[in-house]
Amino acid sequence: MRFTVAIDGPAAAGKGTIARAVAAHFGFAHLDTGLLYRAVGIKGGDPVAAARALTLNDLQRDDLRSLAAGEAASRVAALPEVRRALVAFQREFARREGGAVLDGRDIGTVICPAAEVKLFVTASSEIRARRRWLEAGGAAAPESLEEVLEQVRSRDARDMGRADAPLRPATDAIILDTSELSIEAAVRRAIERVAARLSRR
Repeated sequence: MRFTVAIDGPAAAGKGTIARAVAAHFGFAHLDTGLLYRAVGIKGGDPVAAARALTLNDLQRDDLRSLAAGEAASRVAALPEVRRALVAFQREFARREGGAVLDGRDIGTVICPAAEVKLFVTASSEIRARRRWLEAGGAAAPESLEEVLEQVRSRDARDMGRADAPLRPATDAIILDTSELSIEAAVRRAIERVAARLSRR
């Protein structure tokens, strides 16, 4: 069976957590496509060459979840040549046998416009900044909450304003705002949507 769940949204909205939970619940493979861009960005050098040479091993680096890697990812993701180099990798993963969940910023709009389920996970910039700051250590984090909020807003502006595959919900995506939702409630809603679609196959 081939079945694709596309989960998009801005940084720290909860899409990765939801994607992992959905994949585990249904036994689907999971790909955090943001890791592709983080791996390319953190490598340094020519980002296009890095994207073309990317392997699954590159996604195992310990520093891919750092704030620096996130910033680097947003910069290289704005390059059309980098995005093109990674499209085939993502599409092949999406249509693998047994089902797949991909989370990122352009899965439902560009990578998998025919995905069986499309979710757009979002939350306010303030909520997302606090989550990212706590993830980085809270009061012990290298950046203040205000600095992280500025990074989140700058990244949103880059991701939504880029000419190539801007961050936006697909026209047929289900919007899931996690600002006031517990992660359990958000996961439950996502699973219900996927289960409903699977039941119609």
